[in-house]
Amino acid sequence: MQAELSNRSKGIICIIVSAFGFAMMSAFIKLAGDLPTFQKTFFRNLVSCVVAFIMVTKAKQSYFGSRENRRLLNLRSAFGTLGIIFNYYAIDRMVLSDANMLNKLSPFFVIIFSALFLKEKIKTNQIAAVLVAFVGALFIIKPTFDLEMLPSIVGVAGALCAASAYTCLRVLGKKENGATVVFYFSLFSLVVIFPIMIMTYEPMSMIQLMYLLLAGVFATVGQFGVTWAYKYAPAKEISIFDYSNIIFSAIISVVLFSVFPDKFSVFGYFVIFSASFYMFMYNKKSEECN
Repeated sequence: MQAELSNRSKGIICIIVSAFGFAMMSAFIKLAGDLPTFQKTFFRNLVSCVVAFIMVTKAKQSYFGSRENRRLLNLRSAFGTLGIIFNYYAIDRMVLSDANMLNKLSPFFVIIFSALFLKEKIKTNQIAAVLVAFVGALFIIKPTFDLEMLPSIVGVAGALCAASAYTCLRVLGKKENGATVVFYFSLFSLVVIFPIMIMTYEPMSMIQLMYLLLAGVFATVGQFGVTWAYKYAPAKEISIFDYSNIIFSAIISVVLFSVFPDKFSVFGYFVIFSASFYMFMYNKKSEECN
């Protein structure tokens, strides 16, 4: 009889499934066509909200968290909402793998924000990794100092907002149930976005609505996949596999949209991945020495 999968193997499988989920989410957002970004964000989060509501109810947890954590929950939700809006704007206007790679700058911003706001000590090699990742981002952005680079700037802003949300999650992770945090964020997003969505609403075909709901389904797969992944194994062992998202996105770009990333973008992917791989190996070695 075959041996049962180790927790590390389960974690790797879960994070790759999560990466695939987020890549498919991005693809369906792009397939939905020229709809307002707020409209896309609303329907994406509607699915997550329903799923998280069911999970919180089944687990008999609080829907809105404890009062002392409400400020952090609001900050996490506000930054998370802005991050999705900016990311979707970039996805609609860039090569899919380019937009998703810019979003993967968020771990490097987390290093900076953790030092600034959580008073965590930032090391010299971490600063070097951040600078290298920024250089890689420039190859993807290809600065032209005109409106053509606006989607890239918005994509980086999305990574900044995502990093801010993750920094809040680092504090909330030990204080609130995961399903509660997802439900609070999803509901917050729906309430904030709804008035703007109504004002900018454009009629949709059934196929567009289906694409948006599928984006929500795959976003939920991504969210819970990464949650389970880090339950099975620590970040130092599996986080690097999250970059499989870029491989999935590149394949989707070619197969569904017949768009190939250019050589500068591919080099940028390599530079950012190299910086991430270095930090992954450094963190793993540091943990083993402690």
